[in-house]
Amino acid sequence: MKITRYAAVAVSAALALALTGCGSSDNSSDKGGKVTLKFQSLAYQDTTVKATKAIVAAWNQAHPDVQVDYVQGSWDSVQDKLVTQFQGGTAPDIIQDESAGITGFAQQGYLADLGDKLSAGVKKDVPDSIWKTVTVDGKVVAAPTLLQSYMVFANVDLLKKAGVAVPTGDTWSWDALRAAAKATTKDGHYGLGFGLSQPTASMLSLGLNFGGTYFTGTGEDAQVKVGDAELAVPERIHQMAYDDKSLDPVTLTQAGSDVMTAFLKGKYALTVQGSYAAQTLAENAPSSFHWAVLPVLAGTTADQAADPQTMSVAAQSKHVDDAADFINYYMQSENLAKVAEGDWLIPATMSAATQVKTDTKGANGWPTILASLNHLVAAPFQSVTNYPQWKDQIATPAFQKYLGNEISSDELAKQLEDGWKSVNGG
Repeated sequence: MKITRYAAVAVSAALALALTGCGSSDNSSDKGGKVTLKFQSLAYQDTTVKATKAIVAAWNQAHPDVQVDYVQGSWDSVQDKLVTQFQGGTAPDIIQDESAGITGFAQQGYLADLGDKLSAGVKKDVPDSIWKTVTVDGKVVAAPTLLQSYMVFANVDLLKKAGVAVPTGDTWSWDALRAAAKATTKDGHYGLGFGLSQPTASMLSLGLNFGGTYFTGTGEDAQVKVGDAELAVPERIHQMAYDDKSLDPVTLTQAGSDVMTAFLKGKYALTVQGSYAAQTLAENAPSSFHWAVLPVLAGTTADQAADPQTMSVAAQSKHVDDAADFINYYMQSENLAKVAEGDWLIPATMSAATQVKTDTKGANGWPTILASLNHLVAAPFQSVTNYPQWKDQIATPAFQKYLGNEISSDELAKQLEDGWKSVNGG
């Protein structure tokens, strides 16, 4: 899953209007006893589409009586499309989405409970912390497949030139990042570039480094509380930009891809990016550009929010068991590893992560990226019904103002808390 590539849609309002009166559906064409399952895939990179279609083809060859029909979907429209499909009883049997996007559908009863349908091997292979992201009201409503983390990428030559040792170990502290950014700010160049044009996901994920949860409670009963732990990350970023002047403030208004372009040109020694940015470096960095993925950032912990891509089964499907069998097949280590390598994302199973490490021979920062799986945990915002609306209408503009040095951290906290009350009806 690439968090920055998804469109977070406020499904709760749409569900109230659209998801009513749905009857059962038959999305399969059963002819002569053959079952046909529709699989709505959101794969979009050529490598990932190829890997996914290869999995479907291999399944179909091995299962002549249960055929899977690959249907191409889009991350940009998946939430709205699913609302329409569930309303009309035309939802695909097998649904690809992300954990933050399926909560509302699960609460409305549109996703099958897979708790007793996923294999024991799959259940054991996925860390418990990841399973929590796809568990709604005590039901496992999806299998988690791919994830991302936030990593620091370094221009090794610029670090060495500034006398900064390339860090090793399991984690790297925010204090060490700040010191390295200061040391590499010279010759008219900032040490750090951090693309935060859409800051909320980054702030809430990295906020877990300091125990910042933002939300207490779940569903519509959740409350927003912003204290020292929640402000720890935005305040550190603000200090680097405006006190240390070691973080280019312009990048706080840019997308990560724009900052990566400048990083490749040697403008910054360090940049914080989604882990999948390693693909850009591996494919576009000249041989003379020496780069590294640094250990995962840590405050009091190294926790980050896990928001995996998911595979669910529509409760409307007449072939829930067959669809779950395909998901078990998709989750096999060889299959999931190929999809992960195609998308440059972290597989949710430990065996697939090991397979990726073997396949890639430890190149392009894969070992460090894969190790971050151990620090991905379920975050409170994932179980909050009106989070998408708060994120878009309240949190994003408030964080943007703070990172733009327009409001204080106290004002940021007040806007986040008061904004939640207005969005959530008190």
